[in-house]
Amino acid sequence: MGKVLVLALAGILAALLGERLMELRRKLNGSREVEPVELPNCHLIKGIERGSEDIDILPDGLAFISSGLKYPGLNSFAPDKPGEIFLMDLNDEKPRAIELRISRGFDLASFNPHGISTYIDKDDSVYLFVVNHPEFKSTVEVFKFVEDENALVHLKTIRHELLSSLNDVVALGPDHFYATNDHYFSDSILMYLEMFLGLTWSNVVYYSPTEVKEVASGFYSANGINISPDKKYVYVADLLAHSIHVMEKHANWSLTQLKVLELDTLVDNLSVDPYTGDIWGGCHPNGMKLLFYDPENLPGSEVIRIQNIVSAKPTVTQVYAENGSVLEGSSVAAVHSGKLLIGTVFHRALYCEL
Repeated sequence: MGKVLVLALAGILAALLGERLMELRRKLNGSREVEPVELPNCHLIKGIERGSEDIDILPDGLAFISSGLKYPGLNSFAPDKPGEIFLMDLNDEKPRAIELRISRGFDLASFNPHGISTYIDKDDSVYLFVVNHPEFKSTVEVFKFVEDENALVHLKTIRHELLSSLNDVVALGPDHFYATNDHYFSDSILMYLEMFLGLTWSNVVYYSPTEVKEVASGFYSANGINISPDKKYVYVADLLAHSIHVMEKHANWSLTQLKVLELDTLVDNLSVDPYTGDIWGGCHPNGMKLLFYDPENLPGSEVIRIQNIVSAKPTVTQVYAENGSVLEGSSVAAVHSGKLLIGTVFHRALYCEL
């Protein structure tokens, strides 16, 4: 009888394990291959070789690019080099990437930038918020941009127990923001166990010097976050759910879900065109290839554009797609005046004229 019970338990465990593996493969779009959608006027950006995980473009055409992310379980072409922030002026006839100098006193050796966001104050001061993972912990670094010196002056480091597994940030003022935690756990083993079990414990947090609180929860992996031009709606990408959540923002900074847009791709970072309100998403068509990196079977890239997301019938357009031969693992797409930048988790960056 004891042996029968052991066999029965082993069978149940094997069935559960098999079901979890199948579900994880589904969430990662493990069987998907993309048909190429090409853009005619594109070239790789010189000088960006180690990723361009997030991009934020000011209304005047200055683009900030985070580079050099090291993330548990993901590939890195330069794991021992610190991260960087690049700047591109998209008003130039031939824009080029320039590494921004960071002020003394900031720990450059452990700089590991992830999501970024800019904020323009009433006096036209530009602040750059950067999710940072020094020694694989989570902080938000706040910098002031000094344009005539191509420099960032470090103002403060923000840590909080609710900001435990940060992915992205959207600035709301010089000292407050929304941020996504892509996992509940910060330990790398527990993070992947959380993903394997399909737990919806990921969330969005509001931070200010006087109040820190969870404002949205129930995500598989809350990833990119951004805000509508009129500041009424907040958009949250749930990577493993293949969806974008539209949240209504309230006066007390709380969020309530308005709708969910279901997609067939793993949406990473979100950019919003300040003039049209269109959402541009850098996506992973097949997350298995990203997670289990194989130079013989590269992770592809995909860019989508979403128009009228709050309406009953949003328009979703696949703008760009390819199998990784040009760009591996796209994570962001951002536009300005007919120019498109596409960034990646750990690879190159692409500049296109639309």
